[in-house]
Amino acid sequence: MARAAGIGGSFGRERTTLHAWLMLAPAMILLVAFTHYPALATIWHSFFSTPKGARPARFIGAENYAVLADDPVFWLVLKNNLIYALGTVPLSIGIALAMALWVNGRIRGKAAMRMAYFVPTVLPMIAVANLWLFFYTPDYGLIDRMTRLLFGWGPTNWIGSQETALGAMMMVAIWKEAGFFMIFYLAALQAIPPVLHEAAAVEGASRFYTFRRVTLPLLGPTTLFIAVNAVINGFRLVDHIIVMTHGGPDNATALLLTYIYDVGFRYWDTALASALTVVLLLILCLLAAAQFLLMGRRTHYR
Repeated sequence: MARAAGIGGSFGRERTTLHAWLMLAPAMILLVAFTHYPALATIWHSFFSTPKGARPARFIGAENYAVLADDPVFWLVLKNNLIYALGTVPLSIGIALAMALWVNGRIRGKAAMRMAYFVPTVLPMIAVANLWLFFYTPDYGLIDRMTRLLFGWGPTNWIGSQETALGAMMMVAIWKEAGFFMIFYLAALQAIPPVLHEAAAVEGASRFYTFRRVTLPLLGPTTLFIAVNAVINGFRLVDHIIVMTHGGPDNATALLLTYIYDVGFRYWDTALASALTVVLLLILCLLAAAQFLLMGRRTHYR
């Protein structure tokens, strides 16, 4: 009888395991088919030449990477992308946290404020780009009207000048991203037990000290999640650049992803585009690993 019970228990565990694998199978198949396999295939193709007509691809080793190393446009777009990420990531996170703290407090019209902050997130990036095209229009756009009224400045070609074009694209990304990250911070703030803030108030802690020593450490896991996504978006979101500047003027707003698109689909050099994609994936992996190593130990309040 005990043996029968053991057999039944073993069958039950196997059934549970099979059920778990069946539940995971659809997601795993999609992940392998559309993420892991394309990434491995891209790495493989980066070591071959681009097939042209009847001439098949041939193995050329690291020649595509050597071409990139000697390509001044590649180094320019890499520099642009690093500046773009360094400008958009901390500002998006900081503004999102400030907005979440603001709308989580006791203010009138709190629901309307949350909706107003979140609206840019639900707008398609193409619509956002066209909206900001009007804002940046020289002379009669919203930005020029405000700067003329406040500072007396003349017309400025914000997206047509090499000095201001990249900064203008960064402003669009920050405006779009901050509201999305605010939602995660708001949910994390509402999950913090009120008793912790009450205890800090009883001990006589100031609001800033309570935020620095209680609230901010408890937001650690959320900050890590947002930071990883913000870095990825700093290299991934290029829709507005394609619509507004096409990477110009003179590659001033060209980023790695726009350059990959140009090389792969305008110049039809798919092998070089594969090498560029591998470089982009490597950068993202290194940045994500650095974030987890540097921030992972500080994500939980102790």
